[in-house]
Order: sequence, then C-alpha cells, then structure tokens
Amino acid sequence: MGQSASTVAGAQNRIKFRSSPVISSMKEIDDSDDVIDVFDVGEFDYSSNIPDECLACIFHFLSSGDRKSSSLVCRRWLRVEGQSRHRLSLNAQSELVAVVPVIFSRFDSVTKLALKCDRRSASIGDEALVLISLRCRNLTRLKLRSCRELTDTGMESFAKNCKGLKKLSCGSCAFGAKGMNAVLNNCSALEELSVKRLRGITDGAAAEPIGPGVAGGSLRVICLKELYNGQCFGPLIIGSKSLRTLKLFRCSGDWDKILEVIAEQVSELVEIHLERLQVSDTGLAAISKCSILEILHLVKTPECTNNGLKTVAENCKLLRKLHIDGWKTNRISDDGLIAVAKHCPNLQELVLIGVNPTCASLEKLATNCLNLERLALCGSETVGDPELSCIAAKCIALRKLCIKSCPVSDQGMEALASGCPNLVKVKVKKCRLVTSGSADWLRTTRGSVAVNLDTPEPENPDASASDGGVPEVGNEIRQVAGQVRGVSIASSSTGRSNSFKARLGLTTGRNLVACTFRRWSSFGGSSSSRNN
Repeated sequence: MGQSASTVAGAQNRIKFRSSPVISSMKEIDDSDDVIDVFDVGEFDYSSNIPDECLACIFHFLSSGDRKSSSLVCRRWLRVEGQSRHRLSLNAQSELVAVVPVIFSRFDSVTKLALKCDRRSASIGDEALVLISLRCRNLTRLKLRSCRELTDTGMESFAKNCKGLKKLSCGSCAFGAKGMNAVLNNCSALEELSVKRLRGITDGAAAEPIGPGVAGGSLRVICLKELYNGQCFGPLIIGSKSLRTLKLFRCSGDWDKILEVIAEQVSELVEIHLERLQVSDTGLAAISKCSILEILHLVKTPECTNNGLKTVAENCKLLRKLHIDGWKTNRISDDGLIAVAKHCPNLQELVLIGVNPTCASLEKLATNCLNLERLALCGSETVGDPELSCIAAKCIALRKLCIKSCPVSDQGMEALASGCPNLVKVKVKKCRLVTSGSADWLRTTRGSVAVNLDTPEPENPDASASDGGVPEVGNEIRQVAGQVRGVSIASSSTGRSNSFKARLGLTTGRNLVACTFRRWSSFGGSSSSRNN
C-alpha cells in the first residue's frame, strides 16, 4: 500500500470539488468528470494486479475519511469502495429524497443504515423511505432518529421490501402502532427492537396493541424508553418466546401485572433493566420466576424493598450483575444485600447508588461471592473507612473499585495498599476527605493499580445507572454514525437543551456511569455474558 498511499496524496492535489452546499458530495460520487483517473497521466497503476475483493478488504481497514480520499484515486477504486461499504449514516432532511438514487447506485451493498434528522428541520417522508427500501432490500439494521414525517403507510411499505431486517431502533418518530405492527408482521428475522418516544402511539385504553407478529419467534432484545403508553407493547413482550433481554426505561403505568404475565410466558430472560418504572415487590416476585436471570438493574424504583430483592435472590441463583439505584429511600439495605450474598455466589458485578450498606452486608458479599470483580459504591452515607477496609481485607477477587460521594478518607485508601491482591483499577470521585497525597502514595505502593482521583465538586451525588451498565440496543448501530460523513447532507446539533435533560433527570445518570463503567471493559474482565 506504500505506492497506493502516495497515489492517494497525488490524486487529492489534482481533484476539483464542486461547491454546492447541499448535494455536492452526492454529485461527486456520481459524475465521472469529477474523478480524474491519475493513471491516465502516465503513472503506472501498481494496484491493477490486486483483485477487487482484496482491494475491498484493504478499504475495510481505513477510516471513513481515508476511504473517501481513496475513492477519488481512480474510477476503479471509486467503484470498489462503494460496492464494499456496508454501513451508511445519512442526514435525513427532506432534501435527501432527491439524491437517494444517486447515493444507493454507488453504495449498493449497504446492510446497516442510520437516518437522523435535526429536530428543527423537516425530515424525510414516506417517499424517501420507500425509495431506500427498494434499493436496500438486503438491509439488516435500521436506525431512525427524529424522522417525524414518516407515517404508518411508509413503514408498512418499508417492512414489505426489507423482510430480512434484524435490528430496528427508532426514536422521536411520528408513526404509530400500525407502522410498528407492519414491521413485526413482515420481518420474521427481527432480533432487536429499540423504541424511544414513539409519538404516534395513542394514549389511553384506545391504544392499539402491538405485536407479536411473525417477529415474536426471533426477537431476543426489546428496549422501550419514555413511552406514555408503553404497555401497549405488552402482547409483543409476552409473545416473544425467545426474548433474552428486556429493558424498560421511564414508561408510564403500573407494570406489576404485565411483569407477572411476562414471567409466566417468557422463560428465557437473562437480563432485565427497570428504570423509573412503577413497579413494586409484586413485580420483583414475578421477575424471580426467571430462574436463569443473570443481569438485573433496578434504577429509581422506590416501591421496591428488601422483601422483593430477597425473593429475587432466593430464586435467581445465577445472578452475575446487579445494579441498584435506591434513590436514597433506604428501602433496600443490608437485609436485601445479605440475601444476595447468601443465594447468589456467582455475582461478579455490584453497583449500589443511593444505598447504604454497612460492614455487615459487605463482609457477607465478600465472603460468599468469591467471583466479585467489579464493585461501585456511590452516594452511600454509610460507606466510610471501616467499610473500605472491610472491602480491602475480604474482597480477594476484586479487580475494579469505584467510590463516589462517600465519607471515606486517606485512612481507607491506605487499606487498599495491602488488600485486594487482584486489584487493577481504583476510581475515587467527590470524596472530600481523600487527598491527592494518598492517591499518589497508593500508586507508588501498588504500581500495577491504576488510581484515578477526581477533584471534589459541589454537586448532587444522586445519579442513575441506566445509560451505562450493559450497553443497550442503541449501541448496535453506534458504529454506523460517522462511517460515511462524506455523503451526508450537512447537519446541525440535534441535542436537547441541558435544562430539559435536567428536568428529566437524565444528565446526572450519564455523569455517574462515566465514572463507573464506561472504561471498565478496556481492562478485559474475565466475566462473560450468556446473552451475547
């Protein structure tokens, strides 16, 4: 590739770009006059002996920007690069409909597509989505964001043309139950469904039930967020017999009765996330019937108490990851955690936010859960130096420890110097009694341990673990964004205002998770997920 790289640089100096602010990049990929074949000017094409398949493999190792530059070297590279690109992210403004044929004539092998629109702009409508579906019949992943002009009719046509769809993620779209049912009735291979703020769903008793359709036999992951009437997805959840992961975030209504039916009908659940949901110990008792459950997140569910947690612990003995945000209600405490320690010996990861454990429960957890590798204690008023010393002395398998907004001091940090022999990372944040001197001393004493000490700031320690535990179905298309920025119509920020996020209680959750789990995976923990 040495010669090829120099050829790319030479070609870039020869190529003239069009200056149209909206569709210039689209015309660049279609008009042959815009691509000057550098090998027509006397240079030998050293890549001519490389088969198209090998050239495509080389392109897969390049970044999106480098791929675009490489495609401008010659007509052959332009063709091969376009035919080998499988991921595409487009700005889904209404103007996109005019260039859909141009885009997908070149990128005719796209299987993963993201369509995102600025919430202040007019989005694509049914016509554009139908055109895309006709040219991308092999599409397996689709992500829709703020496509408010899409209707049930457009989604129905799309579903009939792209029956091989495996993952669908839609947020802030305007279609409703009919459009969603069309997807479920046509896409028999659908495995993951993520729905957030679906505006077309009717609120109240008149809401049309959703699912399960033919997708009920293949769905493995369902994630519902911020739905006024999320319970209309009940038939879909209950009818998805192969469901492994269920995530419910900030969906209104009483979920106890639905969880009872789900537990009776769906026997393969291994991962459940409940955040800001109206669910009580009755719902937890239903969840306890999922005997192979491995991952449970209870985030700001104030009606859940020690009794419900005990029931889950006694029946879900395979539990590996437990996240609890008690919202400082003190309804989950030592009693519930001791039950977890007694009945869940496979526990590997424990996150406690706004929960007040003491040495009594921490010692039981350390003694009985010999595989406990990751521990996070945040906003706990009872976690001080004695508790940290207990962790250091008893948690032999511990590898990562996060302490945030707890009354620990340098004395507790010193205990870590001689304890937790397998420790590789310690993060301490907003613990005002811990000084940088103790952190430096711990780094010197335990050279193999990465110590991260954040300067205390006057901020509410209350936070949510929702956005950072196990990655949600939104992760599945994260790589799509940015893959082909060169062919996207220029866009502006689509983020909500900070004040609005604060009112929803979202911002602090992301801050907390950033300090607990976002980089833990980089340390290569030994745990594995059956869900994957």
